Amino acid sequence: MSDEIYEKLVYDDAKHVSIASLSKEAYDLTITINGFSKSYAMTGWRLGYVAAPEAVAKAVDSIQSHTTSNPSSFSQYGGLAALKGDQQPLADMREEFDMRRNYMFDRVSKIPNVTAVKPQGAFYVLVNISQLGLTSQNFADRLLSKANVAVVPGAAFGDDRTVRLSYATSIDVIKKGLDRSLALILHAHLPFVRHPEHEHFLEEDWLFEAITETYIPLLQMMQRLVSDGVPFKLTMSITPTLCSMLQDELLRERYVRHLDLLIDLAKRERRRNRDHSKLRDLAGFYFELFSESRRFFVDEKKCDLLSTFRELGQTGALEIIASAATHGLLPILQQQSPEAARAQVLIGRDVYVHLFRAEPTGFWLPECAYAPGLESLLQEANIRWFILDAHGLIFGEPRPLRSIYAPCYTPSGPAIFARDRHSSRQVWSAHEGYPGDPTYREFYRDVGFDLPMEHLGPIACGQRKFAGVKYHRITGRSEEKELYDREAAEKAAETHATHFLEQRRQQIREISGLGFDPIVVVPFDAELFGHWWFEGPRFLEHFIRKAASEQDLRLTTPSDYLAAHPTLQTLQPAASTWGENGHLSVWLDPSNAWIYPHLHAAARRMRDLARKYAGDVALLADRVLKQLARELLLAQSSDWAFLMKTGTAREYATKRTMDHLARFNRLHDQFVRNDVDEEFLHDCEQRDNLFPNVNWRYYT
Repeated sequence: MSDEIYEKLVYDDAKHVSIASLSKEAYDLTITINGFSKSYAMTGWRLGYVAAPEAVAKAVDSIQSHTTSNPSSFSQYGGLAALKGDQQPLADMREEFDMRRNYMFDRVSKIPNVTAVKPQGAFYVLVNISQLGLTSQNFADRLLSKANVAVVPGAAFGDDRTVRLSYATSIDVIKKGLDRSLALILHAHLPFVRHPEHEHFLEEDWLFEAITETYIPLLQMMQRLVSDGVPFKLTMSITPTLCSMLQDELLRERYVRHLDLLIDLAKRERRRNRDHSKLRDLAGFYFELFSESRRFFVDEKKCDLLSTFRELGQTGALEIIASAATHGLLPILQQQSPEAARAQVLIGRDVYVHLFRAEPTGFWLPECAYAPGLESLLQEANIRWFILDAHGLIFGEPRPLRSIYAPCYTPSGPAIFARDRHSSRQVWSAHEGYPGDPTYREFYRDVGFDLPMEHLGPIACGQRKFAGVKYHRITGRSEEKELYDREAAEKAAETHATHFLEQRRQQIREISGLGFDPIVVVPFDAELFGHWWFEGPRFLEHFIRKAASEQDLRLTTPSDYLAAHPTLQTLQPAASTWGENGHLSVWLDPSNAWIYPHLHAAARRMRDLARKYAGDVALLADRVLKQLARELLLAQSSDWAFLMKTGTAREYATKRTMDHLARFNRLHDQFVRNDVDEEFLHDCEQRDNLFPNVNWRYYT
């Protein structure tokens, strides 16, 4: 008896040979069985046929007619149409199956500790799992429960060493079953720095430098990838304070003025270095860079970068997630004033909804700082997932079954993904990672400190500061630096992208041998790419383009991974941050601990007022309560404590904290006395003008 139902589904140069065709004797002794469910995809029509010697065929007919009903007439007409009709659809289907067969076999062949033989017909791949030490049933059960991938145990076919995979499904489903995932996450954040009371203000340069060196290059990179049809997935948080600055008309005008001064400086540098070919070429490079930044920002984007981020989000390639209102350190706020932590989360959510016209799915915890209970606030904001540093998941209770390579649900609902430290360190570390390569541009060697003040001109505003024109490469640890070679740096960026891809591919292959579909989560500060590491956007683009052609690694987002893996372990994460030593020591240090009693007192005052005036209030009272919320939120920014600890801008950070608290207390006292100085209120509103629709009632 010969079952030849797959006779038309053969590949390469293979040809189907019926046993009955081998000889006259074989013909007389063979019963051939066939049907329409496989080659003609007529599953459910319940139609097949037997070819056999006449005596055998009559006996089969006698048995069949008394044991089952006869096929329906429309099924028989359908079978005739399949056999006599156009056979091109069958050829097209066979071609599609062949593509899936090659894809599945190539992917399976790269999985460690399993083997497979490339099939010449049908639509199954038998995978030998004998090296794993499991029965085919145990392996199939484990794969289904841990990775949501269904296979058929080989024991059903007489070989317990194998499992059967089917490629009679869409290529997307096959990819989902075989893919191993990497999530790149960029955290774009700057503290709110806006000083309309000054014509020029040094710290506003933080925003201007980040726009030129990070945000514009990242947007241009993503636009090129979309335009070139390169499939990619990237996740990015854009904090509410950064969004507010990118929307602010005054800061937009000042950024354009800043670019004009840089273009003028680069033009003068070309003239100054006209007899030095390398320096002249570098000055020309900066002239083109600043001119292109101006063209992109002013002419193409009409000074509105957020709209472009939003448009990229709508393509599905970029997932934008929310964050706390002013990057407040939520574990400390929660301990001192749960209402203050709640307001940070919900106001951050509201800003996201207003700007991006959708509810956020993910949420970036400032400094990845977590303490038990915060997940309840995120659940209230309808957040589905957030990110912790590795030890926040590893030391959870109970321990995670899949280490940091799969998310877990928290008791309140939102899922947690854990940062893969090794992957992150390879990129961000100036000593161990790629940015420290001698070929790359030296961040700290800048004409703002090298040139005479009179030559720097108006860009310096009368003080030594970074101008953004840097002629040297890292070279080594000594003070002597060689000139920057852009071509060499570009080659290094591509080489490092290739190395990073190989490392992640090998890492994911090793993890995949544990029997589940892993995800490696690699978050970075967005400003690393371009600002701190000038070649970072080029590295990122090379990596994404190379990853797009990989078959055993795909870029994904945490949201997509959750959608494909809804069944997860539940645990209680441990308190953690991604700061030094993994806890709050950076923000709870003798240099900055003095701020917290003042912040606590202000939060308590805000709560009491919000409760007292929770109903309808007059316009003036609403204005005061909104401004009180703004001043408190700005004082709570984690950036100020960080800068006090590191000493990089200690005086400015200290003044900002004290100024916001002073304005809060003055407004509070005036409001309580029913003696509001409206001129002072107006001045505060003009100075700290973020979040125009801030909901102060969250403090109740």
